[in-house]
Amino acid sequence: MKKTLLFEIGTEEIPAHVAPKSLKELGEKAENALKELRLEFGEVKTLGTPRRLALIVTDLADCQADVREEHKGPAVKIAFDENHNPTKAAAGFARGKGVAPEDLVEKDGYVYAVVEKKGEATEKLLRDVLPNLITSLSFPNHMRWGSLDFKFIRPIRWIVALYGEDVIPFEIANVKSDRKSRGHRALYGGEFSIASAGDYEADCEKAFVIVDPEKRREKIVEGLKSVAEEKGGVAEITEDLLEEVLYLVEYPTPLAGSFEEAYLSLPEAAVITPMRDHQRYFPVRDSNGKLMPLFLTVRNGGKEHLDTVAHGNERVLKARLEDAKFFFEEDRKKTLEEHRERLKTVVFQEGLGSVYEKTERLHELSKFLCDAFNSDEKTRKHAEKAALISKADLVTGMVTEFTELQGVMGREYALLEGRCEGVATAIDEQYMPRFAGDELPKTDAGKILSLADKIDNIVGTFSRGKIPTGSQDPFALRRQALGFVGILTEAKLHLSLNALVAKAMELYKKSEVEAMQQNVADFMRLRLKNLFTEKGIRYDVMDAVLENVDDPYAALLRAEAVGEFVKTSESKNAIQAFNRVGNLAKNATSDNVDEGLFKETSEGNLYNAYKKVKTDAKAGIAAGDYEKALHAFTELTGPINEFFDAVMVMDKDKKIKENRLALLKGIDDMIKEVAAFDKIVLA
Repeated sequence: MKKTLLFEIGTEEIPAHVAPKSLKELGEKAENALKELRLEFGEVKTLGTPRRLALIVTDLADCQADVREEHKGPAVKIAFDENHNPTKAAAGFARGKGVAPEDLVEKDGYVYAVVEKKGEATEKLLRDVLPNLITSLSFPNHMRWGSLDFKFIRPIRWIVALYGEDVIPFEIANVKSDRKSRGHRALYGGEFSIASAGDYEADCEKAFVIVDPEKRREKIVEGLKSVAEEKGGVAEITEDLLEEVLYLVEYPTPLAGSFEEAYLSLPEAAVITPMRDHQRYFPVRDSNGKLMPLFLTVRNGGKEHLDTVAHGNERVLKARLEDAKFFFEEDRKKTLEEHRERLKTVVFQEGLGSVYEKTERLHELSKFLCDAFNSDEKTRKHAEKAALISKADLVTGMVTEFTELQGVMGREYALLEGRCEGVATAIDEQYMPRFAGDELPKTDAGKILSLADKIDNIVGTFSRGKIPTGSQDPFALRRQALGFVGILTEAKLHLSLNALVAKAMELYKKSEVEAMQQNVADFMRLRLKNLFTEKGIRYDVMDAVLENVDDPYAALLRAEAVGEFVKTSESKNAIQAFNRVGNLAKNATSDNVDEGLFKETSEGNLYNAYKKVKTDAKAGIAAGDYEKALHAFTELTGPINEFFDAVMVMDKDKKIKENRLALLKGIDDMIKEVAAFDKIVLA
């Protein structure tokens, strides 16, 4: 018989950013646990609110599937004596498998122990599974309460564990499982009983809890759009804010509030940031996209006294906007150049000088990058000017109060000072991408300044020995490195990473350049793997091309070309030939080939083919056309195989042996400019 399982962990309010990950983990761990226990089930679904993590499993079988296992033992001639009596070997094997020696089965010249296990009742198994699910969940931080030696994201207040209509009894953190859940704090107040697991969502809704996040999301979005439309505007709903609000409420009711139109004279970002990032309000725009003096918010409750709720939110927002107005007016009393002077007193990082000195380095790095990309004069001018004032807004009152506005206010202040759009935009774009999925810089100057800022941060932090390990990344260097390679690959920019790192080390006046180049390359290699994974590139192709990451964009082009190449019919034979070359080329000490030492026709044929292919391949590599290079490499398949069929590479004559190895080394080095094909997994 199949039943529905309901498992609800009731807690104090869980941080909104934690809840989605926790629900996903709960579902995955539950599914894995049930599979390991050989329990058949239908759908695994997770539901949740700020106060509960819930799991529903439909069509869960009432007992494990029976299992029949055959364990191979010793050979028959070892298991039995001449009278077919079990030997000590057979008796020991049988005892270890829990069967009698006479029950051993003979098959294929061996004895087998056949073990049949009767499946246990699901209800009994769940008594261990459910507590283990609670303790196995991982969180960014934990809490302890009372004298308990137990940790969880927030204190556990109740647990519902129902298999069909039956309670699964267990206790954890002094809380006993039951069928009683809790309703909305204000609208319901107390407990309510759930008769059957299948009644969960309906019973929750009666207690003013919409437990399904997707239903809550739909209610929030529809409500926000409806309220905005009533006010003659359009709700600006961003996915990140919607996700946060979703896990702040159990029974959402959208409403609107207003603020003085005079505040719209502030830069738009100065109005939206206090509204959205600090108060979790949604902005409203008119049909032309212009910001309106309105905001939308979501109440965790019903529609009673919404005017009072709106008035309270208006008072809070007014105070924040008044702060923004004050800071903006004070900041405008100084130019960005004057603000930049104050950066001399701001430490960048311990041992790495001031932020003012950082802007000097960014200026030099921007010039270096402009040279590397052969930028036009306009881009050079914008990038270099933007670099010097790129951090000036960090000491303004607006950014000190609203740190999310770094770069954004720099752009606004630059425009208000009459600086050109190119310089102003580059100041803003230097921080892009600010978060996962964010846009990359669009302007050439913005790309250059962003690359300069990121490599300066990475090299400077690494020079202090602060290379991210495990989950620790206090300076967000992984995100910056991913942004770095993302900019290069998206904009199709070729750049020598080693040369750029050397320049950064020179500006820091640091030695041990080669060690830093290796550390940065290793770090970028992992970020490129992330990028390649998103693009669907095979793992073995990644390994084959990421030996050399000096030019990240070239690495992507090589990965794409090799990925297509391995799909072709000619690739298998070619790769096998390449790997035969590589296996012996490791023994070479030089790639200098003397044609006068050739003894076999196949040596000359391979050498002549190599010279022709090298010319064609080099032209392809220089142009970034790695498909052309790979096609040229395949012309060596036949000559390589003929060579190995005709000659003994490791000849007794040392000179002949070394000459043959040198030929193979030249070929191997050329091929590895594109990929290390020994990493490719052949079907």
